[in-house]
Parts: sequence; C-alpha cells; structure tokens
Amino acid sequence: MELLVLFAVLFALLILGVPVGFALLGSAIACFAVMDIPLIVAVQRTAAGISVFTLMAIPFFIFAGDLMYRAGIAERLVRVADAAVGRVRGGLGLVDVGASMMFGAVSGSAIASASAIGSTMVPLMKDKGYPLDYSVNVTVTAAIVGLLIPPSHNMIIYSAASGIGVSIGDLFMAGVLPGLLTGAMLMMTAWLVARRRNLPKGYFPGWRALARAVAVALPGLMTAIIIMGGILSGIFTPTESSAIAVIYTVLVGTLVYRSLGWKEFWGAARKSARTTAMVLFIIATATAFGFALALLEVPAALASLIAVITDNPLLTLLIINIMLLVLGTFMDMAPLIVITTPIFLPVAMGVGVDPVHFGIIMMLNLGIGLVTPPVGSVLFVGSAVGKIPVTKLVRTIWPFYLTLIAALALVTYVPFLSLWLPSVFAK
Repeated sequence: MELLVLFAVLFALLILGVPVGFALLGSAIACFAVMDIPLIVAVQRTAAGISVFTLMAIPFFIFAGDLMYRAGIAERLVRVADAAVGRVRGGLGLVDVGASMMFGAVSGSAIASASAIGSTMVPLMKDKGYPLDYSVNVTVTAAIVGLLIPPSHNMIIYSAASGIGVSIGDLFMAGVLPGLLTGAMLMMTAWLVARRRNLPKGYFPGWRALARAVAVALPGLMTAIIIMGGILSGIFTPTESSAIAVIYTVLVGTLVYRSLGWKEFWGAARKSARTTAMVLFIIATATAFGFALALLEVPAALASLIAVITDNPLLTLLIINIMLLVLGTFMDMAPLIVITTPIFLPVAMGVGVDPVHFGIIMMLNLGIGLVTPPVGSVLFVGSAVGKIPVTKLVRTIWPFYLTLIAALALVTYVPFLSLWLPSVFAK
C-alpha cells in the first residue's frame, strides 16, 4: 500500500506538470504520512541529501562551464576541430563531435555542451547547406560525451549516492577511454550519414592554420589538464579543483582572451546560481524519496527479484541497463542517480562489477535518456537552439541512438575500457 502511494503520487504530480523536485518531495511526504512517520523526517532527509562536502564541487563546475562558454572557449574549440577534421564529407558533423568532446573536457555538462557548441555549430552548418535535423542530432548526441570525459559533476553525484565513497578521481579517469570511444563512434556515424545524404565537404586549411588554432585554444583546454593533474597528484581535492577551475577560467577569459567582462561574469553567476539551486534541490528531494524506498525495502526486493531471474553477471547487467534506459526516458539524470544508485549498485557489486565501472555504465546509460523523449532535456535544448520541433528530430536520430546503445554495450561488457586508466594511476 505504501509503495503504491509513493509511486502513484509521484506519477500523478509529474503528469500534472509539477517540477521533478517537488514531485519527489511530495510523494515522499505522502508515503511517510501513510506509514505514520513524522513528517519532519522528510525535512531531515532532504537536508541530509545536500549535507555532503563533495557536492560543493557541483556549483563551481557549473559556474566554470558557463564562464567558459561566455569567454568564447567553445568557438575556439570549434576552430581546432574544423581545422583538423572539417575537410571530409560531412566534415562539420565531425567537427561538432570533436568540439563537444573538447568542451566536455572543460565543462563536464551535456546541457552546457549542447547549448555552447550548438549555438556556434548549428547556424554554421545551416549556412553551409547541412539539413537542420542532422545538425541538431549530431550536436545533442555528441553532448553526451561530456558526461564521460572529466570533469563531470554527475560523477560527483554518483560518488555521494554510492554510500561507499567511490573515488571521484578514479571515476574521472575511468570516463576518459569510454568518452573517447563514444566520440569516435559518433564521428563514424556522422560521416556515414553524411555520405548517405551526400552532405557538403570542407577543406584542409593547412598545418600552420591547425597549429595556430590549437595554440589559441590551448589556454582553455588547460583547464582539464590542471583539474586532473591536481587531483591525481594529490595537490588538491575534487572540490578544491572545481574552485580552481573557476579562478583559472576567469583569468583566461579576462587576461588571455579578453572576452570576459563584468557583464558576462555576472550573467554566468546568475545563471549558475539558478542551475545549482535546481540541481541541488533535486538531489535533496531525491534523497528523501530514496529514503522512503529504503524503508519499504525496495532495493532488497529488487535485488532478490533479479537474483531469482539470473545470477549471470552479463544478464544482470543487461537487466539493469534496460531498467535504467526506461527510467531515463521519464526522469532527469541527477534524481535518477541519487535514487537508483543505492538500488542497483549493490546488485551489480554482488555479481562482481567494480563500483567505478558501474558508475561509468550509469553515466552513459542515463546520458542516453537526456536525448530521448519525452523528458530528454538535452534533446529539447538542441530543439530550441536549432528552432526545429523535437518530432522532426526523432525521425532521423535513430542512427545516433543505435551508436550510443552500441557504445553502452561495449562499456558495459568490456570493463577494461573503464578500469585501465584508474589502475595505471593507482600504481
């Protein structure tokens, strides 16, 4: 009865258009009321959800990502990618993926990548004769790579939700090879689709132009190197690295690129404050919802159900992936990480899956949900940037969906991709 109330209230509120955070909190309160638990527990669990030191890194990484966009780093990364791979057929599609990968390495946000790279690439591709649906589809699917290539604030959420202190540094390193692999597969898909649709070719501007573009973009790309180098060397923690990323981005934007003024700074601060408030509120309320699930012993029941179905690690991961893919189409990434990590991580670890490897599986899996209707936030950002209805996008996005699913299968069943780099730096 209590479980029925929990999910019935949640889905009723979501159908009514209530924001996800309030729907999670409302359903938790309703469940506590039915269970005759003091409602102050909902407040306590909500507060506990964000009383985690590592979560302090999230606002700084969000702020740094927005500052990078306003400082013009995205445009400079596009020039590097264009000079490197823009000469092949459908080259701007490859440029889009490459720029998204580089921007993901300095922002760690799929939405920021879709907005920053999309606002630059989609108009450019339209002017060069590329179909609008192709341009936006490449942009939104390439933005998912930013969830894997460090730094990624969603990995910080996963670490906090795991309850076992999964190393953020290991998660950051674990995402590098899967991110590069996913980006390469999306590039191949973009090229194949471009050949089938006979899209335009670009040209190679020469090695000197390429070297010049790299030199101009290098100060921005150094952000990722400074963050990862500092964490791996033990100079600073992930939380401290996020603050250093903000300081470094401000210095690059004001002193090197000279494109970041007070107007851009305060604009980034206001937007980041709103985004941070939304993300942390969702995390907090998802913690209360997850506590209700724990009281109802849902994680244990689900683990027992999967164990009854199979004890094969491959099939267990397949079942978890299918469940996460379905859930990802209906709920945003941050609350799903908080809610599902305590449920599925013990199941995965029970069949021998490393928690770092499982974290990368979750990042890519739930990232696919960000570009899947009806709730795919990145898909809607791309739709707004390209001024094209989502219904037109989903008609031609299927090759990129298949590519992301293939990448997910490789990441899931080839643990080496996720665990090799962390093992190298652990020595």
